[in-house]
Amino acid sequence: MSAIMTVSKLPMKPEKARWERLAAPLEDITVLDLTVALAGPVATLLLGGLGARVIKIENPVEGDPCRNNPPYIGANGVSLSRQLPDDISLSAINRLRNKLGITLNLKHEMARQVFADLARKADMLVQNFSPGVLDRLGIGYEAVHEINPRLVYCSISGFGSDAGAGPTKALDTAIQALSGIMNVSGEEGDPPVRLGLPIADLSVALFSVIGVLAALHQAQRTGVGQHVDVSMLGSLTSLVASEPYDAMEMCGAAVRTGQSFQRLAPFGVFPSQDGYVAICAYTDAFAHALFRIMKRKDLITDTRFATRDQRVRNFRELDSVIGAWTSSLSMSQIMSHLHGADIPAAEVRDAKTAVHDAAAVARHDTLPLKHPKYQRRPHTGEPDDTPYGMGMPIKFSAARADFDEPPPELGQHNEMVYADVLRYDAARIRELKRNGVI
Repeated sequence: MSAIMTVSKLPMKPEKARWERLAAPLEDITVLDLTVALAGPVATLLLGGLGARVIKIENPVEGDPCRNNPPYIGANGVSLSRQLPDDISLSAINRLRNKLGITLNLKHEMARQVFADLARKADMLVQNFSPGVLDRLGIGYEAVHEINPRLVYCSISGFGSDAGAGPTKALDTAIQALSGIMNVSGEEGDPPVRLGLPIADLSVALFSVIGVLAALHQAQRTGVGQHVDVSMLGSLTSLVASEPYDAMEMCGAAVRTGQSFQRLAPFGVFPSQDGYVAICAYTDAFAHALFRIMKRKDLITDTRFATRDQRVRNFRELDSVIGAWTSSLSMSQIMSHLHGADIPAAEVRDAKTAVHDAAAVARHDTLPLKHPKYQRRPHTGEPDDTPYGMGMPIKFSAARADFDEPPPELGQHNEMVYADVLRYDAARIRELKRNGVI
């Protein structure tokens, strides 16, 4: 069982007992986490959720900047500023769960040997410093590969390790701007649209996990690790290229089509009396069924809408007709009609409703973010005021994967890792502390 997992000593229900006995997919893997901000910490969070022993290395003085990101949670609930010393940033809870927290001043001369000892114990290393920074500290890929040839070393950067500093700081909004994604949303003539989700950070985290797991599999087969180099811009641009925007433009079609997805028309978001609905009637059968529900059988033979190609060419006219119908009904009425005809459709929900959804919570796709010291106040019948964060949306039939450990305090696991993992004696640990190494 992973060192970061705990087993309750209390009697458990049979299904929970079985869950606790299950092995985690990566429980025999140790990951050195040299990440900050969002992209890297999410990648290592996912590895931790899959059972890896993730050793989060932070500077002894300040730690990961996410520890000071608002909002915070503490004894007084959620607030935009820290009210009490032990209030914890929700960003830290979200990203640092399932990790062992240690401190190590990588700029200190004495840290080089400590880091080498850690690297010899690890299977993976994930870092998202600017290209060249860790090379200057003597712990870049070549140096670490020499220490531990089987280690998989993942570098997450804005533009790739071979791109130098890149044209700008690799922040999510800047990467969105360069990727083209801002100009495929919204209507023609609109200013660029920034996605509300930090999609560049999150997409590179997912590609990084795919990359390190593939490289780990190869290393287990060959005994030799390698450098896995993943860029934010490359990851997001790859996703943009998954749709033929350039080909649509070559055909004279609009790239920015607002709430509609032109090449599958009718396919988009439409207004109702009390909100919005997404309707995905992308086949002839779905479209014709929709027309019958609308009591517009004439549209089935209308030369503008009878076939997919005709609907794509005339999608704006079709959207206007459908929008006039949906505007006359409530969301529940529309859903009743469409689901009764088995047409794919859904109400447009706000973020809180979505992440608090009972089915999502039951599957642990989302999880309540709780302060490890304070239990949530007793339920009063008022709306749930517990903030929710990322869960593990991957379910295994014979393995355990979840986020069941709170975020560590800065350096919380120094004794465990330096004494139990590296076998340093008490005098060595005291010396490292005295010299500001840990």
